[in-house]
This record gives sequence, C-alpha cells and structure tokens, in this order.
Amino acid sequence: MAHRALAHRTTDDVAVAVADLRAGEGLEIHTLDGGKPHQVKLLENVPLGHKVALKDMPEGHIVIEYGQQVGRMTKAVKKGSYVHVHNIRTLRWDYGKSARGKKGGQ
Repeated sequence: MAHRALAHRTTDDVAVAVADLRAGEGLEIHTLDGGKPHQVKLLENVPLGHKVALKDMPEGHIVIEYGQQVGRMTKAVKKGSYVHVHNIRTLRWDYGKSARGKKGGQ
C-alpha cells in the first residue's frame, strides 16, 4: 500500500503529505511509531511536503509533530485542513513565551 501522508508519532497533531493531496480525499494515515492509524477526510488540497491536521485545533493550540512542540495555531483548523504558514507560527519565534503562552515561562 502506498502512503499518501505519514505522521511521525501517534501523539502528533499533524501529518506530512508524501504526495499532492486533494480535498475530499479519504486517507488512512499511519504513524512511523506503529500506532493506530488516523482516518482523515481532506477539507483542502495539501501540497507534497506540507502538513494536514489530524484533529480539530483551536487558535492558540500548541502543535505537536515528531512528538515535540513545534508551533502555535494562529487560526482554528478542523481535522483534514491544510496546516501551513497561513495558520501556524513556529515556536522558535515566540520570543520568551512558554508553551502555555505566558511571558518568561511563568
């Protein structure tokens, strides 16, 4: 079976497209750690190498990928949405905010 998208860990919030994905497509997304696959119906096109949401995520949600905190949602997204710079911001540029969004880790 050819994979169309893969997640690194079972606990990840996003998966990476390994092919160009089309809105309306139903996917079974496997994880590299062998966890239970995610069932996702794509709400938007997702280009090769970009991310798809594995669950609904509200604005401000800390996104997990590779089992690590990698970004913060700048807009709410639904499961199956395209996740990219238009709706996520890297935590690298949070300038001293902790994962909970407070200054200085307080």
